[in-house]
Amino acid sequence: MKKTAIVTGGSRGIGLGIVKQLGNDGFSVAIMAASPEEKHRKTLDELASNNIDYLYIQGDLSNHDDRMRCVDEAISKYGRVDVLVNNAGVAPRKRADLLEMTEESYDRVMDTNTKGTMFMSQYAAKKMMQQEPINGIRGIIINVSSISAEVSSISRGEYCVSKAGISMLTKLYADRLASEDIFVYEVRPGIIATDMTSTVKEKYDKMFEEGVCPIKRWGTPEDIGLAVSALCSGKFRYTTGQCIFVDGGFHIQRL
Repeated sequence: MKKTAIVTGGSRGIGLGIVKQLGNDGFSVAIMAASPEEKHRKTLDELASNNIDYLYIQGDLSNHDDRMRCVDEAISKYGRVDVLVNNAGVAPRKRADLLEMTEESYDRVMDTNTKGTMFMSQYAAKKMMQQEPINGIRGIIINVSSISAEVSSISRGEYCVSKAGISMLTKLYADRLASEDIFVYEVRPGIIATDMTSTVKEKYDKMFEEGVCPIKRWGTPEDIGLAVSALCSGKFRYTTGQCIFVDGGFHIQRL
């Protein structure tokens, strides 16, 4: 039986890396993204040319109705949802010192990154619970967080708080859903080459040269896609709630 994955924020960057990998693994992939489908026509045509079965759903993760519609449309087309990858996220529109951060910026980041992930998981999990397990697994939920869940960045505090919240959501849902044969993981990317980091490329290039990571290179969306692929393989059947660092060893404390 062909499996189905929903990937939020799947039209570019890390999300697109995940979509391509899962598609190549044989999943049908429902892509939820905020911008119109035609904006990504070239990317979507590339997916089709590689025989990746996809469904594009335009929607805002911070919007209740859009979250419900995304899951419902995926199930309507494919019959079930085996994997949910909560990847969509936003950074502050403007970096500001913690003492200057606005409530509006905090609400915007939290509504998408944390609240959106919380309630997307809730709705998808309820649907997963209603379907028959495949090889003992009813569903897998993977939350894409960030090293910012632990690493302080005082010029984007709202982003750090939102990602720390995702780490706790992973533990909570892993605890609640294990008895339902639904397993939950956190993938924690490090410094990844995407649109979000393109504005600070010189800063990180210099840091890599100085040895900020044992693996001295930028991470790529493909690196994240491979990690997600492994967790979706069904080979981690006696694990749940883990955080997988995909950060070039950045998390290692060194002297």
